[in-house]
This record gives sequence, C-alpha cells and structure tokens, in this order.
Amino acid sequence: MLDFLARRAIPGVEEVVDGVYRRSVAGGVVELRPDGDDVHSRAVFDLDRDMGPVVANLGTDPFLAPLVRADPDRRVPGTVDPNELAFRAVLGQQVSVAGARTLAGRLTQEYGRPLEEPRGSVTHSFPTAEALAAVDPETLPMPRSRGRALVGLARALADGDVDLHGDPAAARAALLALPGIGPWTVEYVAMRALRDPDAFPGSDLGIRHALEKLGARIEASENWRPYRAYAVPHLWGVLG
Repeated sequence: MLDFLARRAIPGVEEVVDGVYRRSVAGGVVELRPDGDDVHSRAVFDLDRDMGPVVANLGTDPFLAPLVRADPDRRVPGTVDPNELAFRAVLGQQVSVAGARTLAGRLTQEYGRPLEEPRGSVTHSFPTAEALAAVDPETLPMPRSRGRALVGLARALADGDVDLHGDPAAARAALLALPGIGPWTVEYVAMRALRDPDAFPGSDLGIRHALEKLGARIEASENWRPYRAYAVPHLWGVLG
C-alpha cells in the first residue's frame, strides 16, 4: 500500500517517508500509518474492512487463490478526499501513472493553496473543486477533451450536482452523466472513494495485462462478486 501511494504521490501534496504517508489535509499536514487508528489512516489503508469474507470468497478462485494465499490482507487503497480522488481519476485517463502524477503536481502549483506550515516536501493543498471550476479548460496542460472533463467535474462538484460523500449509487449515476467521464473513471472512483467492495474498472490496462498473464478472461471476474474491488490490488501486484 505504501509503495502504491508513493508511486502516485503528487509533488507538493503528499510523500511517503520512513513508513509514513504524509500529506496535506484541510490546510495542515497529517502523517498516516498502516497501523494507525485515526480516521484518515483507517480510510486510506482500508482498515475497517473485515477481510475474512473477502479471503473466503477470492481464495477459492482458481486464478486468484495463489495470490490471496500469498497476501491475504491486501486491501484497497482509499483516500482522505473523494473529490481529489475523482480529479486524479480524470487526470489518469489514458496516461501513465507518472504522467498523471506530473499533471496533478502542475495543477497543484498553479491552483492549490500553499500551506502556512509545510512539512518535508508537503507544501500545498490540492486544488478545491471551486478553484478548478473557475479555470478555462483550454489553458490546461492536457488534451482539450480531458481538460473540459476536469473542469466539468469541478463545476458539478462545486454546484452539488455530484456528491461523493452521499449515496454511492446516486454519485455513480451523476458521474457517468458528465461529459468525458466513462465507466473506467466511475469504477475507479467507486473503488477508492465510494468504497464499493464490488467496484471493478475492468477496462483498466493493468488489469487486462494481469488477466492475460494469469491465463484468465475478463469473464472470470463475475466469480469474484461481491468483492471484485479486492481482486484489483492482487491483479496489479501480478505486474510488479
């Protein structure tokens, strides 16, 4: 989990140092740990999930069983800020992890708020929905369609047309209705922000490559319900 967060850490917003995930939250800096008992640690490291039923379900699948036996406590990375996660999902559309990270860092420097008391390399808050809603999408350093999708999402969040803190089903429907927001983005947000244990971004290139490596077809995922989201970290792990 720490490695996953470190590879995706937005410059200025978050960092992983000495087993600690450090990031900006509400204008300050917090340090989160995989064994922490605070609300943010529990959200990011998915510590409230009872893994017994998950392991019992996925551990009987012919493709996943060896992976689950090797790492039965592998959980789904969460977030401290569902809105931020949604923006990150849009930035990650059809680009590499490194590319999305770079874009998020540039947006943070341009539209984020500097912290009064930075710590380490954590110097800024990620831009708010209101800040990004006011941006001209044509000026953003990304394909125009993605820039328009990002600003459209920001306006929907700022206006309350999309609420990622309320009913998950309503949030999914509202997201999917936005221009430039497709099933992969919705499922990724549902998995990490809405905490849907059965969310599954099946079109994800990493998942497709992992299934190919395991000799499985995408149809195999139907056997993983209602915990398909917990298969995803195992599949990503197949690729190293």
